[in-house]
Amino acid sequence: MAQPETVEIILEARGLSRHFGGLLAVNEVSFAVRTGEIFGLIGPNGAGKTTLFNLITGLTPPSAGALIFAGKTLLGQRPHQIAQRGIARTFQNIRLFGGLSAFENVMIARHLHIRTGALAGMLGLPSARREEREARERALGLLAMVGLAERAGTQARSLPYGDQRRLEIARALALEPKLLLLDEPTAGMTPSEKHGLSAFIRDLRDRLGLTVLLIEHHVPLVMGLCDRVAVLHFGQLIALGDPAQVRSDPAVVEAYLGDE
Repeated sequence: MAQPETVEIILEARGLSRHFGGLLAVNEVSFAVRTGEIFGLIGPNGAGKTTLFNLITGLTPPSAGALIFAGKTLLGQRPHQIAQRGIARTFQNIRLFGGLSAFENVMIARHLHIRTGALAGMLGLPSARREEREARERALGLLAMVGLAERAGTQARSLPYGDQRRLEIARALALEPKLLLLDEPTAGMTPSEKHGLSAFIRDLRDRLGLTVLLIEHHVPLVMGLCDRVAVLHFGQLIALGDPAQVRSDPAVVEAYLGDE
């Protein structure tokens, strides 16, 4: 009899908690994200979703519990170290460098992977010139991938809202992540823009071999895009499963979905 394939886990939270004074923002949350899947995180405002992202990316240390990425702990790692390990994110409120061009925004992220030091760059050594050329080519390639090749020289603040969202994703991809965290990527978009970005996220996953973990309030998009969905409510995980299971879970309907 053929043995079933082993499901590889890229990220695992074990009893993860975070409190701020008397507020328990994340309460003993445990889940595992499988390599290559699109994993959705939903729940009412204040459920702890963005706090969970901050725990994963090292912006906030956990009060208790463990985080395992690619078989190794994330605890004690600083944000730049976690980014180097292969986790990148976008933010609910876009955090681009508005006065810099789209190209410059992506190049800033690319420099995390430049290994020649500042002195080599100042001296114009061949290794530094080669790395800088490769970084520029990669940055331009990412802008083309997100449909912004013709706007590479445009200031980020001058881009339409939807293009700013795509630029933020391009900047995250410049870090060469294995796991991409998207915090409400379709916030403020029209229905047609949401549909386009949903297809774009799926294409990125397939083309780059990414694992995607996203927070999203637009429930129909989550149910149509994600392989599995987790639901947080007052910092607790109340449901986890495929979209059909989660949609019909009585606890989820009562806490979040209602008549939706």
